[in-house]
Amino acid sequence: MSRPFEIAFAVLLLLLLAPVLAVAAILIAIDSPGPVLFRQERVGRSMRPFHILKLRTMAESQGGAEFEPTPGRITPPGKWLRHWKLDELPQLWNIVRGEMSFVGPRPELKKYVEMFRSEYEVLLRSRPGLTDPAAIAFRHEAALLANEADPEAAYVARILPDKLRLSMAYAERRSLPSDVAVLLRTFGALPR
Repeated sequence: MSRPFEIAFAVLLLLLLAPVLAVAAILIAIDSPGPVLFRQERVGRSMRPFHILKLRTMAESQGGAEFEPTPGRITPPGKWLRHWKLDELPQLWNIVRGEMSFVGPRPELKKYVEMFRSEYEVLLRSRPGLTDPAAIAFRHEAALLANEADPEAAYVARILPDKLRLSMAYAERRSLPSDVAVLLRTFGALPR
């Protein structure tokens, strides 16, 4: 997709979804102390770091971030936001700023990028995205990891290599029609 189109579409969505974002922000602020937005450094295009934006879904008062949040750390509004994937909406601003695209490999933490650097050097020739085939295939990633003794080790050993394989295969054949198809599949995969 062209950058002008992506910017215009992202701005339009931000305007249309402003009431949803406002309600979510109020619920987050009422529920627990801390900022409404969660910012985290990820690796972007050409291996440059940027800060991804999400609506905060976890209580801030329980220490630093871990790979999978402990039960009780996800707030009641956070459960709802995660279920409907509404916590991802602030990434539309990342698109406007040119850090992300609608379709592209999901941006990862630097430590995981370094583990698979050669793959990410290829993938991150383009902007990371809100969605791609790997994001659709692993949309229930938290549930897949819920019963693992070491969720992070399972993620690195099994899930991330599969996600990279899917993202690499998509990057090789990517086109405007395939990007549109991925967006439609993403909307189709959202909870009803």
